[in-house]
Amino acid sequence: MDQDNSMPLRIVNADRVKTARREASPEDELLRLATIYQVLGDPSRLKIVMALRREEMCVCDLAALTGISESAVSHQMRRLKDLALVKTRRDGQVVYYALDDKHVVLLLDIGLRHVRE
Repeated sequence: MDQDNSMPLRIVNADRVKTARREASPEDELLRLATIYQVLGDPSRLKIVMALRREEMCVCDLAALTGISESAVSHQMRRLKDLALVKTRRDGQVVYYALDDKHVVLLLDIGLRHVRE
């Protein structure tokens, strides 16, 4: 983290700062978490992920739900899969998408509870 060395740092509680620094997440984890929130910040992707909270869906059904093209949905799904937010299951020619695990559902449910309060 860049700091301007021309101004002295003002610290009110050095023990709290020390504890926060010791318990801070590594930069690579913070970057990955920020990327996940950034990806979920897109309304189309969020609509897709919210639809997958209850059951798996294929690209064509997700396209019908969101009103965007199957190609655009496929692109979004690739991004979500790269971040381990969704997983796939193939049934013949059809690929079904589902949320990767219960942590993704929990992340969405907590966010919903927060905005509804």
